[in-house]
Amino acid sequence: MTDILIVLLGTTMLYVSAVSRIEAYVKTLAFQGLILFLLVVLGIKEINWLNLAFLIFETLVIKAVVIPYFLLTVIRKNEIGREIEPYISQFYSLLIASGIFIFGFVAAFWSAGTGSGIKPLYFGISIMMIIISLFLIVNRKRIITHILCYMMLENGIFLLSLSVANELPMLVNIGVLLDLFVGIYLFAIFFNKINEIYDGSHVDVLTELKD
Repeated sequence: MTDILIVLLGTTMLYVSAVSRIEAYVKTLAFQGLILFLLVVLGIKEINWLNLAFLIFETLVIKAVVIPYFLLTVIRKNEIGREIEPYISQFYSLLIASGIFIFGFVAAFWSAGTGSGIKPLYFGISIMMIIISLFLIVNRKRIITHILCYMMLENGIFLLSLSVANELPMLVNIGVLLDLFVGIYLFAIFFNKINEIYDGSHVDVLTELKD
């Protein structure tokens, strides 16, 4: 069951590589949070109830509900509909993402042969999510899309942490949660300030900034 969920989590990255509607990114981010919640519940054993409760809160409440709702509010407030023309077309972006997706399975196969105790599929898909997120950040132009891809990258890092340890220390969980709040807070302020000055809210306008 967990293997199916992990592969499904990976396919969400292919989906966002092919779509242009910003709200689709947000819904995908919420869906990823739901899958991570299920992976925590089904995949983590031998964990104290307090740490488990925090992980459930972090994935189900924060990742799947609070952050997507906050970002959706920002998107609708600023009337953002679609991603503007990316540097690489949607078709070629999907091809590149598919190649990275295949690489994730190669990485999983490699990690399975190392005998290091790493969960292979967790490791491979997490690496794939991180690389595709970085690719989308570079390829997309809207600032809000960068924020959303940053959150997907963080989901990949979260999955990577699940691949190397069956129990996440509470301090690490608090650090991840603090990183989420600070990142979203700063990005939202930055985005809203840029949007007040420049119409369009994409990274190309940043070249016009002067002292």
